Amino acid sequence: MELIIGGSFQGKRDFALRKFPDRVFADAGTADLEALTKAEGILYFEKAVRRLMEAGEDPMRFTEELIADSPDAVIVSTEIGYGIVPLDAFEREYREAVGRACTRLASFSSCVTRVVCGMGMEIKHR
Repeated sequence: MELIIGGSFQGKRDFALRKFPDRVFADAGTADLEALTKAEGILYFEKAVRRLMEAGEDPMRFTEELIADSPDAVIVSTEIGYGIVPLDAFEREYREAVGRACTRLASFSSCVTRVVCGMGMEIKHR
């Protein structure tokens, strides 16, 4: 597994598509969530977490299924834990859930890349 992270509008999607031109990436904001666990690549992973939470489901269970079913997947996610802490309780829980899920994905991934201004910096490689 490979995880690509970074802030909003930093070029993560374009970076992933350039690095893995032969992969088929699914958009976690619109794709069937069950199908995502078998995807070659996932864009906007944080949107899957939001969809799951809004449906009352556990995003960590989904994360574990993703690791088990797609160990070679490329996951692209926005880091949403920076900036002002939201007043809304759901938004705070969502931020924490994305952070915990990405932490789990990073621990399993052989490579983690942070993208800033379209440039990838490997922060983990084994």
